[in-house]
Amino acid sequence: MPTTQLPTTQRAFITPANVPGWQRWLVLSPGARIVFFAAMLIGFGMLTRVAMVALGWTLKTADPLHHALATLGMQLLPALLGYAILVRLIERRRIRELSPRSIPTYGVAGFLIGAALFSAVVAVLWLAGSYHVTGTDPQVDWLPGVLVAGIGAGIGEEIITRGVIFRIVEEGLGTWWALAISALFFGAAHIFNPGATLWSSAAIAIEAGLLLAMIYHITRSLWACIGLHAAWNIMQGTVYGIPVSGGASKGWLISNRSGPDWLSGGVFGAEASVVALALCSLCTLALLIVALRRGSIVPPGWQRASLQK
Repeated sequence: MPTTQLPTTQRAFITPANVPGWQRWLVLSPGARIVFFAAMLIGFGMLTRVAMVALGWTLKTADPLHHALATLGMQLLPALLGYAILVRLIERRRIRELSPRSIPTYGVAGFLIGAALFSAVVAVLWLAGSYHVTGTDPQVDWLPGVLVAGIGAGIGEEIITRGVIFRIVEEGLGTWWALAISALFFGAAHIFNPGATLWSSAAIAIEAGLLLAMIYHITRSLWACIGLHAAWNIMQGTVYGIPVSGGASKGWLISNRSGPDWLSGGVFGAEASVVALALCSLCTLALLIVALRRGSIVPPGWQRASLQK
C-alpha cells in the first residue's frame, strides 16, 4: 500500500513551479480556487434566476415542464459556467474530467451501475416486506423528474461536490481528508430537504458522498459519478415511485413502504434506509481496496513536499 509515493497522475492540476508566490497562494492555492468557484456559483446563480423569472418559467401559472426547465437551468448553468472558468482560465488546462468522449464509456457504465445498485436496494426492501407495489401509472409525467432529479442534480451536484470540493481538497490535504470533507458537505447539503433528519444526512454522506468520491478517485471522470447519480435518482423516483431525498415523486410504479424508518427510510425515501447504507458502503469498500492496491491514495501536500526534498 504505497501511500508515500507521489501519484501526480491522480491530480488534475499541479501549480506551475514558476508562478509568483503571491499568485501561488492568492489565486492557485486550493482554498483560493474553491472560494473563486463559490463566488462564481453564487453570481451566476443570481443571474440565472433573474433570467428564469424574466421568462416567466417560475410563475405558479407556468406549466410543469417550464418549472422543470427553470430548475434545471438554475442547477446546471451556474455550475457549468463557474467550473469552465475555474478550469480554463484559472487552472489553465483542458476539462478532461468532463470530456464528451467519456460519456459512452464512463457515463453509460455509471448509469447502468447506478440503476442496478438502486434496484438491488429495492429488491432487498421488497424481500424484507417493506416495499409494496400497488399498481402502475403508464401515463406518469416522467420528464420533469428526469430533468431535475436526474440530469440537473447529477451534473450540478457532481461538479460542485466531486469536481470542485473533492478534487481540490485532495490536491491540498490528500485523499483521506478529501473523502471526509466532501462527504460531510454532501450530507449537510441535504439537511434542509423535506423530511430530512440528522440520520438521513449522515446516511447520504456515507452511502453517496463516500461512494461517488471514490468513483471519481478511481476513474478521474465526472461522467462516471454523474451517470450513477442520475440513474440512482431516476430509478428511485421515476421508476419505483419512492421519494428522492425527501422530494415527492410519482413513478411508473405506484408504491408504498412499510416498517420502521431505519428499514424503509421513512418519508425521506430509501436513501435513509440501512439497506442503501449497507449496499453502497460495500461498493465504497471495494473501491477503497482497489485504490490501496493501486497506490493511488494522494498524500497531503506537506508530505509530498517532504518527499521531494
